[in-house]
Amino acid sequence: MTTIVAEESPSYPAPLLPGLALTAAIGVASWAIAWVEQRAFGHPVVEALVVAILLGMVVRTLRAPSARAAAGVRFAAKELLEAAVFLLGASVDLPLLVRAGPALAVGIVLLVVLGLACSYALGRTLGLPRRLAVLVACGNSICGNSAIAAVAPVIDAEPEHVATAIAFTAVLGVCVVLGLPLLVRPLGLSLYQYGVLAGLTVYAVPQVLAAAFPVSVLSGQVGTLVKLVRVLMLGPVVLFFAVRHRGERGERGTLRIGQLGRLVPWFIVGFLALAALRALGLVPPPMADVAKSFSGWLTIAAMAALGLGVDVRAVSRVGRPVVLTVTGSLAVLVVLSVTLIRVLAIR
Repeated sequence: MTTIVAEESPSYPAPLLPGLALTAAIGVASWAIAWVEQRAFGHPVVEALVVAILLGMVVRTLRAPSARAAAGVRFAAKELLEAAVFLLGASVDLPLLVRAGPALAVGIVLLVVLGLACSYALGRTLGLPRRLAVLVACGNSICGNSAIAAVAPVIDAEPEHVATAIAFTAVLGVCVVLGLPLLVRPLGLSLYQYGVLAGLTVYAVPQVLAAAFPVSVLSGQVGTLVKLVRVLMLGPVVLFFAVRHRGERGERGTLRIGQLGRLVPWFIVGFLALAALRALGLVPPPMADVAKSFSGWLTIAAMAALGLGVDVRAVSRVGRPVVLTVTGSLAVLVVLSVTLIRVLAIR
């Protein structure tokens, strides 16, 4: 019979401030680089959170963080990242699922599920570790870096795997932004259809804007709407992997109070709760904007911390299979998206 006993709160053996200060400094530098990109090109070519993880890796390569900073770096990589995912729920607009139309909404759900299955299978076939294959599949199928960052803590992913998945997904994301508009004529897509294609295939919301609006305003508006509906899948997918991971660990018997929240992590419950409150109109748009901005800052700091924990040599060892998996998964996603557009007769 399962019993519940009290579990002591974890204590941190070292001060958090040195490590948090280091991750914050890298985060500010990353934001500054993205700002320069914004001014030079009209949009960040490489997002700030990707810059943060790369800078963290550079700092780690030049000089590994001291033992005094280790506790703060670990805190930023886990607790700050969980808080960022929680706050992200305030920026999700659930009614978009209804406004996009039931057929398209069902199609998007089906696309995400098929994309996850195909990407994961491809990754495992190419020899990726199971958790890395999950991260790459989630990044490709849902919303790139945000999905990878959200799934990583619930499956206990290694920092090297998180960094690798984000780095290669981000690089390919830039290529998609530049190359996807070239498919409009060969595929005979209308401006509306191209917007749907961009929303279904491009990883991050800012990248959707960069890939769709230069084609037309209509493409940009449709792409953004479809992309946001696709992002709604993040909560259910993370919840699925949280429950599945716990089952794989076979955690039975004595169940501690602190472990109850690990079946359904607190930040996923919070994400879904904030999304529901937003849908009910209980989260005003200004407050949602603040939560989204704060979530972005926390994510950048967490990515810097992940970079600081990455051994570049470990990343290089798994690089080629990841490149092949991400590229192959993207090709499958484009084919599935075009098929969906044709089957649903989207004009």
